[in-house]
Amino acid sequence: MSIEAAPELHYITDEAFLADVRSVARQIGESDWKPDFVIGIGRGGLVPAVYISHHADLPMLSIDHSSKVPGFADELLAKVAAKSAAGVKLLFIDDINDSGGTIAYVRRLLADNDCEGANLRFAVLINNSRSRASVDYWAQMIDREEDKRWFVFPWEAVGMRTTIIEEALSVPERLA
Repeated sequence: MSIEAAPELHYITDEAFLADVRSVARQIGESDWKPDFVIGIGRGGLVPAVYISHHADLPMLSIDHSSKVPGFADELLAKVAAKSAAGVKLLFIDDINDSGGTIAYVRRLLADNDCEGANLRFAVLINNSRSRASVDYWAQMIDREEDKRWFVFPWEAVGMRTTIIEEALSVPERLA
């Protein structure tokens, strides 16, 4: 696929982003489960996590999964798994649960480090109903079989269009 045959880019407005954050924060606030920490999954989950952290008046941690740099994800996940085993409740935030790869990876790594599953929850702004990983809270549900748009969040919209398209094209199975 070339830039000329680019996927449909769907730019999420600041107002839509804030509405989605409020929706997720409201769901969390109305649930019986109360987190002790909000954890943003980098890169896409960091901005929503900051907003939800402020909205819920909870401290925030971050895990930079997307960088693949040693010391910024797996090692930190092992540390937070120990907190969960000690009874600390952790709410992980990402922007989208598309294929489920990131959330499944985080869950697997936490489980491998004896994390207590009852102390974990996951929240996203957009949830794919066909994802291989489930989440607890979301603002929008899509069906990736029907919805082939590439979602561009406000913090990504400052990037170059060609870079956004290249990123979208790097996962063609989501767009075909």
